[in-house]
Amino acid sequence: MANNKLSAFLSLLLVFCSGIVVGGVGYRVYAAKASAPAKPPEKRPSPEEFKNHLIEEMRREVHLDNRQIVELGQIYDDTRARFDEARAGFNSKLHTEGQAIHDQQVDKIKKILRPEQIPLYDSLRARHEAERAARHKGDIKKDQ
Repeated sequence: MANNKLSAFLSLLLVFCSGIVVGGVGYRVYAAKASAPAKPPEKRPSPEEFKNHLIEEMRREVHLDNRQIVELGQIYDDTRARFDEARAGFNSKLHTEGQAIHDQQVDKIKKILRPEQIPLYDSLRARHEAERAARHKGDIKKDQ
């Protein structure tokens, strides 16, 4: 009789301990998956970093000389100031004003380019527009 009680007690103790182990392992697996970030947030470049990237890309792809690089930097600075000004006075015409500011920037850049550089610049702009459209399309799919 004592042997049956001891056997029953050890069986219950074994079931209890194995429940603790299984529960602990399950909790660790759940906690590891729940707390791990899926993807770290992307750090957006500062306006100055973005400007420098654009200038370097234009220098490399469109073959700008030093004078054109300086003028391009001034054009980008002027455009940034105008966009900031338009954003500060936010109104319903912001998109239209922004497009006009961008178009004026493109015209100013084309004026400093040599004729053989303009097709290179146009293809660079087309590539950037396609990338922007693809990013925008991806953002819309994420929201839905």
